[in-house]
Amino acid sequence: VQLQASGGGLVQAGGSLRLSCAASGSIFSINVMGWYRQAPGRQRELVAAIKSGGSTNYTDSVKGRFTLSRDNAKNMVYLQMNSLKPDDTAVYYCNARIGTKTSGHLFWYNYWGQGTQVTVSS
Repeated sequence: VQLQASGGGLVQAGGSLRLSCAASGSIFSINVMGWYRQAPGRQRELVAAIKSGGSTNYTDSVKGRFTLSRDNAKNMVYLQMNSLKPDDTAVYYCNARIGTKTSGHLFWYNYWGQGTQVTVSS
């Protein structure tokens, strides 16, 4: 199972970016998908997460600016980031809790994608 993230880049404050993440491999089911970020010198933090049923949660600092969506048929998750601020600058990591079947048994694992850099200039 792999998570492939894309969409980072450099943008001016007030601009927008869209991150995408695709899960591939031997996937039976995906529970939660989401994005974390880590700025230099800071701990990795949850940005937003979405359950398979569509319910979402966001960290307070991005509420009203970021929108998380998911395409269950394609095993993809998207993070639309608007009104970006310099404080949003970080490496963004896709995360998913994925179930795989082995010998008839379902196992759940937590997977991470490679980071994608988001830089917001003032």
